[in-house]
Amino acid sequence: MNERDSSMKHHGMQVLAMPDGRRFRATVAAGCVALSFPAMEALAQSGPYPARPVRMIVPLPAGGPTDILARLVATPLQERLGQPVVVDNRPGASGNIGADLAAKAAPDGHTLFAGTSGPLANNVSLFAKLPYDPVRDFAPIALVATAPFVLAVNPSVPVTSVKEFIAYAKARPGKLNYGAVPGAAAHLATEMFRTLAGIDAVHVPYKGAGPATTDVIAGQIQFTFASTPGAIPFVKAGKLRALGVTSPKRVSGAPDLPTIAEGGGPAMSAQVWYGVVAPARTPREIVQRLYGEIEQIVKLPATRERMLQNDFEPAILDPQAFGAFIKSEIATWAKVVKAAGIKAE
Repeated sequence: MNERDSSMKHHGMQVLAMPDGRRFRATVAAGCVALSFPAMEALAQSGPYPARPVRMIVPLPAGGPTDILARLVATPLQERLGQPVVVDNRPGASGNIGADLAAKAAPDGHTLFAGTSGPLANNVSLFAKLPYDPVRDFAPIALVATAPFVLAVNPSVPVTSVKEFIAYAKARPGKLNYGAVPGAAAHLATEMFRTLAGIDAVHVPYKGAGPATTDVIAGQIQFTFASTPGAIPFVKAGKLRALGVTSPKRVSGAPDLPTIAEGGGPAMSAQVWYGVVAPARTPREIVQRLYGEIEQIVKLPATRERMLQNDFEPAILDPQAFGAFIKSEIATWAKVVKAAGIKAE
């Protein structure tokens, strides 16, 4: 083998002798394997990002709060990225179907997941087994908004504060009914409140938060914990009486409504939260680029105004802080689920 042939062999090329004595250079299969997946991945990532449309998976149906918020982010994001950002609704199994699809996507920044507290935290404890791990299988990008719950009663219930409601419930153990989707965030929030306040109330299962709220308005059940987007419009219309919100501070959409603690109840924090994550192993530079763009989008006056109009509280956490937040939420709700014996249906 001559010096030139030796050099080719050293770089993964092999010089093959043909029957007629002619030689040619070919990259053999071993050479292709030598260009391992990480190397191929790095090569693919060396080009400009994004190289094609970005898909944002939403694990819930179109028209709901998660979908509305995802589109509020996706529209300006595509202008900033220079590529379409396509919202892909994949509802089912309390968000697990969409989450699993996103977790198994290529980690190249072209698939994002508009996750919520359900599939990214609560479901870990609610389901015996998940097809994905929200910590191991995702790269956090940004928390973008929160929506606390409103303790709301039918106007016929003779209470006007959280303190009065707790006293009213304690005087009627097991007599008050509340509505919630089994295992949903509102169910967990109610159980947290019930435990901290020391009241005995009966859970009436519903297939959706809307029907539960409707039945409180109709007087079929006495109270519910509804998210701010689902409750505040009815409160403003006088169809529900709001007693307090489950966030640590008052919400922008109802500044006169006290927190649960301010109203004489226990200190508690229970919110539906919304964020964007990517498949694990998405390059750090892509994650940082996306965080920077989303941070600016959330800070835009137009975005903030649209969020507040839909009763979301704008929020922003960077990738590291959002990752720590997800872990803390998993731990918090695991305790609530275990104490209440809740399982998703």
